[in-house]
Amino acid sequence: MENIALIESFSEFKDDKLIDRVTLMAILEDVFRNALKKKYGSDDNFDIIINPDKGDMEIWRRRVIVADEDLDFENEEITLTEARKIEPDFEIGEEVSEEVKLIDLGRRAILALRQNLISKIHEHDNTNLYKQFKDLIGDIYTAEVHHVRPRAVILVDDEGNEIVLPKEKQIPSDFFRKGDNVRGIIENVELKGNKPQIIMSRTSEKFLEKLFEQEIPEVFDGLITIKGVVRIPGEKAKVAVDSYDDRIDPVGACVGMKGSRIHGIVRELGNENIDVINYTNNTQLFITRALSPAKVSSIKINEETKRAEVFLKLEEVSKAIGRGGHNIKLAGLLTGYELDVIREGNIAEEEDDVELTEFSDEIDGWIIDEFAKIGLDTARSILRQDVDDLVRRTDLEEETIREVVRILKEEFED
Repeated sequence: MENIALIESFSEFKDDKLIDRVTLMAILEDVFRNALKKKYGSDDNFDIIINPDKGDMEIWRRRVIVADEDLDFENEEITLTEARKIEPDFEIGEEVSEEVKLIDLGRRAILALRQNLISKIHEHDNTNLYKQFKDLIGDIYTAEVHHVRPRAVILVDDEGNEIVLPKEKQIPSDFFRKGDNVRGIIENVELKGNKPQIIMSRTSEKFLEKLFEQEIPEVFDGLITIKGVVRIPGEKAKVAVDSYDDRIDPVGACVGMKGSRIHGIVRELGNENIDVINYTNNTQLFITRALSPAKVSSIKINEETKRAEVFLKLEEVSKAIGRGGHNIKLAGLLTGYELDVIREGNIAEEEDDVELTEFSDEIDGWIIDEFAKIGLDTARSILRQDVDDLVRRTDLEEETIREVVRILKEEFED
């Protein structure tokens, strides 16, 4: 048969693309009908029989027998003379079915058939891929690094699907090599032309939430509910958890003995510092918990403006603000209130205190800025701190901090 090689090549698509038999037959029929329309003007009187598994196909054209002089529509009618060449006892008005060979369509039409088939199968694949990953948005997915570009990492999953992890969706400390397995959530699926582009994220709050579901059985089972997640990727995160079962300590269950349960999540996120706190409907208590590890003296809330004045002892201010202001920023995002820190302390000492900027002739500006990032903007606020603690919370060397302390102490001794 002239069609055997073409149909065998069509069967390859079924094996390569894992298209089910019914879908492949529908695509093949559609492709052939388009070719018949181009060749004969209409495909209404054609029957197409395809068996892609066996690699054969038949096309039959049905035409009505008319008198030789009455032939008007050559595609739909056949003269009695021509019909009797097929079967001697045919009569006018009867229907003749005649097989159309692929070679009758012409070589160019056959080449166009194959190109059209490839296009239709790619279109089918892209539609299925789009639907498949649309359903996976918000879920954790694992893929392998195929190659690393300056603005994105290109990943490939087990089925050969390409996934894009843009630079801005990567944790700052992320470093990938070809062959590495990468976890993230499917954040979006975008159509670029007819081809779907699958976007992965590791910076999304949803990724952290899904990691909790994956790593902590009580969260997966619904015994513990995640009420809110906020994060500064790679730096710090706060997760509010709750349980409707009084026998379960939601924070303890999430953290585990000596942090055993949360350790894997922290490592996955590039040692992101994660605070797990108990959720409560009591706004004042929730803000207090969100500002941990600082101890809050009192809170004054304005519900209309969604602002809260948080009163803290002087030694607690820097803890509330946190390194780079991360702690107070995340606490505000988690609770939904803009938080204003109000210092409490010894009035005499406060009046005697000196702004750190007053020492700009002895202390470099960038050093003053480093202290300001953790809420220390006066001389006494620094002198109250432990040097080792300041080394841990800033990007300053111990020698630099001790020199600053010496300068500040001299001021008050004078």
